[in-house]
Amino acid sequence: MITRGQLINDRYEIIRSIGEGGMANVYLAQDTILDRKVAVKILRGDLAEDEKFVRRFQREAISASSLNDPNIVEVYDVGEDDGKYFIVMEYVQGLTLKQLIKKRGSLTLPEVQDIMLQLTSAVAHAHESYIIHRDIKPQNVVILEDGRVKIMDFGIAVALNAGEFTQTNSVMGTVYYIPPEQANGGAATIKSDIYSLGILMYELVTGHVPFKGDNPVEVAIKHMNEPIPSICEYDPEMPQSIENIILRASAKNPKNRYDSAWDMHEDLETALDKDRFNEPKVIYKYKEKGFDDEENLVPKQGRAARNAEKNENKKDKRMNKALIIVGSIVGVLIAALIFVFIIWPKVSEKPYIDVPDVQGMTVKQAKSTLEDKGFEVASKTKKEASDDVDEDKVIGTDPEIGESIKEGTEITLIVSTGSEKIEIDDYTGEDFDKIKNELEKAGIRVLSDEKDVSESENVEENTILDQDVEPGSKLGDGDTITFVIPDIYVSYPNFTDGTYTKEDVQKFCDDNGLTLSVTEVADASKSDGAVIYQNMAAGSKVSEGANLRIKVVKNPEVQEPQTDTETRDTGDIQ
Repeated sequence: MITRGQLINDRYEIIRSIGEGGMANVYLAQDTILDRKVAVKILRGDLAEDEKFVRRFQREAISASSLNDPNIVEVYDVGEDDGKYFIVMEYVQGLTLKQLIKKRGSLTLPEVQDIMLQLTSAVAHAHESYIIHRDIKPQNVVILEDGRVKIMDFGIAVALNAGEFTQTNSVMGTVYYIPPEQANGGAATIKSDIYSLGILMYELVTGHVPFKGDNPVEVAIKHMNEPIPSICEYDPEMPQSIENIILRASAKNPKNRYDSAWDMHEDLETALDKDRFNEPKVIYKYKEKGFDDEENLVPKQGRAARNAEKNENKKDKRMNKALIIVGSIVGVLIAALIFVFIIWPKVSEKPYIDVPDVQGMTVKQAKSTLEDKGFEVASKTKKEASDDVDEDKVIGTDPEIGESIKEGTEITLIVSTGSEKIEIDDYTGEDFDKIKNELEKAGIRVLSDEKDVSESENVEENTILDQDVEPGSKLGDGDTITFVIPDIYVSYPNFTDGTYTKEDVQKFCDDNGLTLSVTEVADASKSDGAVIYQNMAAGSKVSEGANLRIKVVKNPEVQEPQTDTETRDTGDIQ
């Protein structure tokens, strides 16, 4: 059981579940060393003890980690922790192409061209590394807010140079996008990915897949036998160049497809040039239905082995008639067994139904809707945070909304726990470090700008003066807020206000690393020692090493006049 806050490999701290698959579960986590969000894919507990699945899981990691392309989800790390096999991948946020198609229907042709150019570039890069994706579908492609496309889940990719192509791993792609050679039990090749790209492009242009059926067997048979419906008949305004690209990519016979994803990429680059709008419809060079093209299905690395096998087959033709008859009988028996144990159960199984959209409903409403469609609803629900769906309302389902599954399948409701975003208060006057710590716990990025503030204003350090997000706004994981905090500086006093002596000014200079120049001037209107001038304005910022010049009154000493005693001769009185 993986829980929130759990550390994987003493490094990746689990935040929440973001997806579940048939082979592994995916979690959003925090890389505590590189301080970044990552996606951690962990092999399901019931499969971790299966040596075959473990090898396949590890092979996925080795294959995917060799890819370095801006349109492929990057693999950072792979390992095992206490029996849990994990892969650490780039965390990407956006809509899958499947979600985008459900939301909007068909896309504009410039949008289709841009998306397909990115996809063919990425797939071509993988093919150059001898890696086949094998499961290209809109659910495995994410489109980011800036328009970039990322291919996910190389979970069933196989390195071409591994030299092993077995029947057990050949038909594993989603049936709506499966190439006919894989549907027929053949091995996947580079051209299998090109076929899936063609079907995906068809869906982007039209808003729906070309082949549907009541069960996977019926859809697979259509991929093998039915021509792809004409887009130009569906939409007469559609440029023939667009349909031609889809027809070439999704040809039944791999010989009629593009030789490489790069060829498809180059054709897409000029697809919307006006001089190509009315080009002739593509005509296949090789027959489509019932083709026999084994040589094209085998990568170059495996052709030598196949040629050797053909030589052995020539020897087998010399077998006597009795052995041929025995072999025919065995073949008939095997065919009968395949029909009884494989084909018949698939044909007779319960019909497939699309999971209805119950998003935004209450649990009670969603349960009623699903049960009316013939599904079972699990008694326990999953809880996830959502910024778009109110608390206690349904976010989605597992299996997901729109997926075609058997009638009677148990469906788990995913219920909103409400938004993880928090309401921003007016933080002015608060301590910056305290508020920063609180907001960063919610995943909010906190920045600071400094504003010069004189110490005379009596503002404490680290006090928040202003903020760039209005109080009442809501922020969540990945959002940013910037606070203005004071850069407190020492300012020059008004030395000429009559309260400062030269000694006071000297002490101020000594305390703040200033040099002092004193000029003595006479001013009969001022008392000696009074400071009557300063070259640095009062209130301006003190910079260490500056020279402060002042003028101090020193009046000359005044000589008091000499007093003579005058004797008045009054004479004798007679």
